[in-house]
Amino acid sequence: MSLTLKEANQIIEGAIAKAEELGIKINVAVCDGGGRLQAFSRMDGAAWAGMYGSQGKAVASAATGRASGELQERADAPIYRGIALAEGAHMILSKGALPIIRAQETIGACGVGGGTADEDEVCAAAGLAAISG
Repeated sequence: MSLTLKEANQIIEGAIAKAEELGIKINVAVCDGGGRLQAFSRMDGAAWAGMYGSQGKAVASAATGRASGELQERADAPIYRGIALAEGAHMILSKGALPIIRAQETIGACGVGGGTADEDEVCAAAGLAAISG
């Protein structure tokens, strides 16, 4: 089972709609179950650095099948530092990404960067809700 491009784009649209409602500018990345970018969008006026944050958080969420914020307290633990280095240092263990789970399998993740950590996660949740309907 895999995530389709159509679904990835629906997730992005849902996350952006929530960001507009909150009055913030975000970057949103959707990756597949292997942590590879499937779709990405940056709102007009969103900080360019959020591009890296959104993707890094999505990679961490896809790799673990957990919300990236759950990993934040353990970011400096040797095992997580080692995993991040081994995979190319693309993982960001910080709040703002949620896994996409279907039939008990992690098929991807949505990561958001540009708002506060809580706003990013709220936008990611809105993105996932766009395909759960």
